Amino acid sequence: QSAWYTKESLGETGLIKPQPQQQFQMKWLSVLPQQCILLMTCLLMALEAVPIDIDKTKVKGEGHVEGEKVENPDTGLYYDEYLRQVIDVLETDKHFREKLQTADIEEIKSGKLSRELDLVSHHVRTRLDELKRQEVARLRMLIKAKMDSVQDTGIDHQALLKQFEHLNHQNPDTFEPKDLDMLIKAATSDLENYDKTRHEEFKKYEMMKEHERREYLKTLDEEKRQREESKFEEMKKKHGDHPKVHHPGSKDQLKEVWEEADGLDPNEFDPKTFFKLHDVNNDGFLDEQELEALFTKELEKVYDPKNEEDDMVEMEEERLRMREHVMNEVDVNKDRLVTLEEFLRATEKKEFLEPDSWETLDQQQLFTEDELKEFESHISQQEDELRKKAEDLQKQKEELQRQHDQLQAQKQELQQVVKQMEQKKLQQGNPPAGPAGELKFQPRMCLSV
Repeated sequence: QSAWYTKESLGETGLIKPQPQQQFQMKWLSVLPQQCILLMTCLLMALEAVPIDIDKTKVKGEGHVEGEKVENPDTGLYYDEYLRQVIDVLETDKHFREKLQTADIEEIKSGKLSRELDLVSHHVRTRLDELKRQEVARLRMLIKAKMDSVQDTGIDHQALLKQFEHLNHQNPDTFEPKDLDMLIKAATSDLENYDKTRHEEFKKYEMMKEHERREYLKTLDEEKRQREESKFEEMKKKHGDHPKVHHPGSKDQLKEVWEEADGLDPNEFDPKTFFKLHDVNNDGFLDEQELEALFTKELEKVYDPKNEEDDMVEMEEERLRMREHVMNEVDVNKDRLVTLEEFLRATEKKEFLEPDSWETLDQQQLFTEDELKEFESHISQQEDELRKKAEDLQKQKEELQRQHDQLQAQKQELQQVVKQMEQKKLQQGNPPAGPAGELKFQPRMCLSV
């Protein structure tokens, strides 16, 4: 029996916090984008990293304690929990773990590694079968709830079926190599598009802000409208009046972190030591979350949650763009992880010492006037559809009320007819009838002599 769903309808799953895993996990997770990589915390120490002695007493704040559990964020995928559980179970099989240690990225992406699933232990296969059945049952329950809420709206079941990409729905009972292959490819594709989707949502957010501002201005008289426009321009100017933002990933930017966040002498800046300090989970890589943490000082120059003119949604978009820029410049093999070798190679480039100026969001045009008009047209269309539905519902309500009133009137007429018949029977001397039509006994009244 096929299951139908849309990704938007399923929502986020619960988050399972995995325990620290073995060294080979990094190769497995490097195939997926960063959010998938963070499914597990790794204790792997990079082989190419040179041991560095760091005086932790000179570093501000509390450092990461070795062996300490690092909380991992949800990937945001609607099958996040299923993905985590499958990986955890596969890693318990010795044969699969050994194959994974020797497999390269292309073997994993191509599906060659998935064929090794036939050789895992019976216990592991049984557990995977159970996980798949649970996932299929979960999806079917959510799909049914979704379809029940939108009955008679002409749902395209085939289109929904096509989106069912992270497992083989045609075989809902057993976990096969095809399921592992589909899971890897679906997670890779979905997470690679994650940033793009976030950018699109942010653009819609900014256009909605401007749309609502303009709609509000239309409700004001000329004097109030001018005051609001002046206030808006003043807030824009105030927001743009901030210290210079260093180019993300440049020497100036990293030295600022080294001095202000780490509390170290800027004259003693050393890229190797910097890398080691900010590899929070000591896995030999700078992942996306570790990179984004480096930009906090730059973002604080522009955004303050206490200021009315500073939008925290824009701050997170700024952070995302900074991280993307550094990844594009430094991550040579595009696995969304920065190794020590890649990091040191980037510090040798001219751009590291003499970077271009960095434009913050307030210095960029986020959308054109034509894009805003198209967006507003789409909103207007949606509002018209909602208005039409509201009108149809109102008509249905009025029709139901009319039918209710009609039934009430008929009921009153019947009650009146019954009452008249009872009165007529009394007038003719017939005993009144009971509720079921039976005759009621009325004793004769005796006259005393």
